Amino acid sequence: MKKLMYEYFLIIVGATLVALSYNIFLLPAKLAAGGISGVSTILYEMYGLSPAYTQFLINLPIFILGWIALGKDFSWKTLVGTFWVPFVIYLSADIPYTITNPLLAAIYGGIILGIGLGTVYKGRGSTGGTAAIAQVVKKFTGLSSGYSQLIVDGFVVISSIIVFNLELTLFALMCIYITSKTIDMVQLQTSASKLILIITENEEKIQGIINEQIDRGMTKIRTVGGYSNEDKTMILCVTEQQEAVQLKRRLQHEEPTSFVIFLNASEILGRGFSLDKYYGQKL
Repeated sequence: MKKLMYEYFLIIVGATLVALSYNIFLLPAKLAAGGISGVSTILYEMYGLSPAYTQFLINLPIFILGWIALGKDFSWKTLVGTFWVPFVIYLSADIPYTITNPLLAAIYGGIILGIGLGTVYKGRGSTGGTAAIAQVVKKFTGLSSGYSQLIVDGFVVISSIIVFNLELTLFALMCIYITSKTIDMVQLQTSASKLILIITENEEKIQGIINEQIDRGMTKIRTVGGYSNEDKTMILCVTEQQEAVQLKRRLQHEEPTSFVIFLNASEILGRGFSLDKYYGQKL
């Protein structure tokens, strides 16, 4: 139940950011940045139709598609997003702080929109509209959420050239590219954690340094040197940024001949990261 409530919380927070990005950046700058929001921007420009009502009405049949393709649990969460986005758009319709510069709107609107959609996706939900279609594309093609959103939204943006000029259309394309990249960054939880690979002939000493210096776990893999054809050990260790700096200094001082690689780790699951270091252990 806690997990389910947390997912609904993520959906509401993310949907709020989606709505605010629309009213503060996209609509004032006339950027049809994909999705039903892009369609509602075009209709608002042509006929003066309320974006909140337009998005809600168009989302209803697409919600049925999500129900059929993605399951009841996802669809209930989609219903929350489908209702919440136009509701917040309606409430914040007269917000005084808006950006009309298309470049600023594309950059900052795209970032906030991406954070919002990525947060919704982390809650295993959707804001309806083409976001639901993008999740269907992701399910059946295996593409990431960001690239699925990019493909679906691209069709809407390109069609906006009929109503807006080419310059605004290009800014809108830039916006959805920024949005797609931000979505993937939010879902992967890109962090400062480091994956450290150490290839050494002195595994006991390296193990002692890791245990004493940073108190992290490790995995040892038996390897053979390609040039020397000698037995070696590869040690895998995941650390936080500052711990990696400490370990690097220690290794340079005490084991300068070891071959060490530092890699960025996008997301870490397990004890010491997503779980407490002593989770499941009897102390």
